Amino acid sequence: MPESVGFRPDEIDTAAPTRSARLKWVIVVDAALAPGIAVNAAACVAAATQAHVSGLLGSAAVDADGGEHPGLPWAGCSVLAATAEQLVGIRAKAESSEGVFVSDMPVAAQQTRVYDEYLATVAATASPDLPLAAVSVVGPRNRVDRIVGRLPLL
Repeated sequence: MPESVGFRPDEIDTAAPTRSARLKWVIVVDAALAPGIAVNAAACVAAATQAHVSGLLGSAAVDADGGEHPGLPWAGCSVLAATAEQLVGIRAKAESSEGVFVSDMPVAAQQTRVYDEYLATVAATASPDLPLAAVSVVGPRNRVDRIVGRLPLL
């Protein structure tokens, strides 16, 4: 996992369109999942991504009454749909691409309520055989586009 993936402070331009950002963020979810399971998987990989990629979130928004709303991804995040097989391929391509961050959620994470059991299941399964619910990818726009192709929005 590259440590250098993220936006430098001088790259953050919240006045510019999202397509002008150097990095692109996509979350790809297994289209066959039930809506609640799919949303859970997307939220979990987003949390893992935000923790590892600097500069993703913009500043807080303040409403007319002074209420603060925490910052959101200023450069956007597309949520796409793929098959289970495509997810495994996307993860492999992203992991082998220089300057690309990838986070995934194996299906095993949603099949147990004990984190250590999840860890044991993953440890006993080779990467190509590990079914995934979702994958999050952040990297240079052209690389991310090549990794995800023309997948539809979820």
